[in-house]
Amino acid sequence: AFGTAHRAHSSMVGVDLPVRAAGFLMKKELDYFAAALDAPKRPFLAILGGAKVSDKIQLINNLLDKVDEMIIGGGMAFTFKAVEGHEIGGSLYDEEGGKLVPELLAKAEAKGVKIHLPTDFFVGSSFSEDA
Repeated sequence: AFGTAHRAHSSMVGVDLPVRAAGFLMKKELDYFAAALDAPKRPFLAILGGAKVSDKIQLINNLLDKVDEMIIGGGMAFTFKAVEGHEIGGSLYDEEGGKLVPELLAKAEAKGVKIHLPTDFFVGSSFSEDA
């Protein structure tokens, strides 16, 4: 529910009704997130993905104050890998986000948060089966 609530999918915006409301699943997910963020059980691990670091900068920054470890996957992992000096070929690279990565890594180190990035990935010349 939470993962689609911010998207302009037909189930969210396609029905024009005078009254709209979030459902019980949304409430349950928000209650769970509140409990996890306000009084997390330890160790607390966050797993993040997506394409752009710059879209998630505030989330990453806030989570670094709360988590013990963070796994960064998806397309944005390649921005972190590139900043660390790895070749990423034609993989996604968020230029604006790349400028923020050193600051995020420094904060993680200062807070004692272990950042995990993919170690087993394939870099190809294109996104295709025969790359």
